Order: sequence, then structure tokens, then C-alpha cells
Amino acid sequence: MTATMTSPPASTASTRAPNDDMLREMRRETRRATSRALGRTLLTFVLTIVAVLVLWVGSLWAFQISPYVGKGPIDVWNFLVTVPAAEANSAQLFGQLWETLGHAAVGFAAGLAVALIVAISFQLSKGIEHALMPLAMLLRSVPLVAMAPVIILIFGRDFITVAVIGGIVVLFPALVNIAFGLRSASPQMNDLVTVYGGNAWTRLRKVALPSSLPEFFAAVRISVPGSITGALLAEWLAVGGGIGGAVGGYIASAQFSAVWTAVVLVTGTALVIYNLVQIVEAVALARMGMADRA
Repeated sequence: MTATMTSPPASTASTRAPNDDMLREMRRETRRATSRALGRTLLTFVLTIVAVLVLWVGSLWAFQISPYVGKGPIDVWNFLVTVPAAEANSAQLFGQLWETLGHAAVGFAAGLAVALIVAISFQLSKGIEHALMPLAMLLRSVPLVAMAPVIILIFGRDFITVAVIGGIVVLFPALVNIAFGLRSASPQMNDLVTVYGGNAWTRLRKVALPSSLPEFFAAVRISVPGSITGALLAEWLAVGGGIGGAVGGYIASAQFSAVWTAVVLVTGTALVIYNLVQIVEAVALARMGMADRA
């Protein structure tokens, strides 16, 4: 009698063991998916660096660019590391790079936040989409060089101008990706939420937003180089400072090593940040069971 009462039912024990095995297998599969995604990302990064170096050196050789104007990887290395003024050169260029990255962060945050808010508004109301999408198309189609004087007249040559110009560069591609991701939610899941009494906001939170994670990360990846481009444009056209404001002076004074080094630093930083976002994306999607959509 006592043995019967103290030992767990056979059906409960047999049910618990498969469940535990299933959880362990799911965790192992998540780790494997994460490792595969990280491996692909790192391999892609290395191959991209190699391809850029080959194109760089190959273009200088193919177009027979004068060494006085065209600088290769060794020239950039010497400018930053080995020449007598290398320490001053590094301090100057990296200081300008940090300023540009600060401007890029402002434009990135402004553009991505507006894109997310507008995409959610589109999901909740078709009327808002019909009203605002033409405006987004207009911002995308008009060159920023043409819009810059108007932006400067309205906002001045100040910090907010950086947010506006960078945000415009980031806004449209991020908006399209996020809106597409929100619309890709399963109709059956939406119907299930509706049957249980959920409204449009509940469907958005429970179904649309989680299912749009791959497209959201795609928007973030696209926005990284876009925000740096926007920062360079804002510095060149409006506020000055940073790499964008300094390159014109370097060209005017024939400091071609500084010009090429600035371009290399901006390009390399964009590639590094892009791949860091890709690593975060791979880990997040693997943990969400969406590794196949990465």
C-alpha cells in the first residue's frame, strides 16, 4: 500500500521523460542553429574583406591611377602606423570617425523609430497607409542635395539637422521592410486571436510583431550603412565636422593619403557594425526558432 502511494504513476513518469528529452533536443538544436549562423556570418565577413581588398588593389592597377592620387592598403597602413606623423594622423582621423559615428547613431535612431511607428500605424489603419506612403515615396525620390537647403532653412545648421537628414536616408528602406514583415503574419494565427476576443492591437502584439523579427533585423542591417551615409551627407551639406566635413578639405589641400584613410575607416566600420548586427540577428532568430528565415 505504501509503495503504491509513494511511487509516481507510471503514466506521469513516462510522460515527463519524453518531455524532458524533447526540451533538451530543442536546446541542442538552438545551439547548433546559432553556431551555424555565427559561422556563416564570420565567413561572409572574411570573404567580404578579401573581396574589397582585391577590388581596391585591382582597380588601382587596372585604371593605372597615379600613386600620387591613388593609395593602396600599404599606403593607408603607413599613414596610420609607420610614418613619423602616424600618431597625429590616427588621432585626427579616429576623432573625426567617432564624430561621424555619433551623427550616424542619431540618424539611425531617428529613422528607425519613425519607420517602426509608421509601419505599426499602417498595420492598424489602411487609411493612414494611404495618406502617408506617398509622402515617404516623395522623401525617397527627391535627392537630398536638393532638399538640403530647405532642411537647413527650417532647422538651421544644428544637431537636429543631422537627425532629419540621417532619418530621411534610413526611413524608406526600413519602413518598407518592417511593413512587409508585419503583413507577413499568418492569417490563421490572426483568426485565432480574433476568435478569442483579441482586437487589432492584440493581433499586432501577439502575432504581427513576433513574426516580423527577420524583416526588422533586415531593416536594421540596411539602416547601418544608410545612417553612416546620412551622417556624411549632413556633415558635408550642413553641420560640418566629422569625416564628411573633413574630406573636402583633404582633397583641396591634396592630402590624398588622408582621403583614402578616411574612406577606409568609414567603410570598414560600416562592415563591422553590419556584421555585428547580423550576429545578433542570428542568435535572436535561432532562439526564437526562426533560424531558417535568417
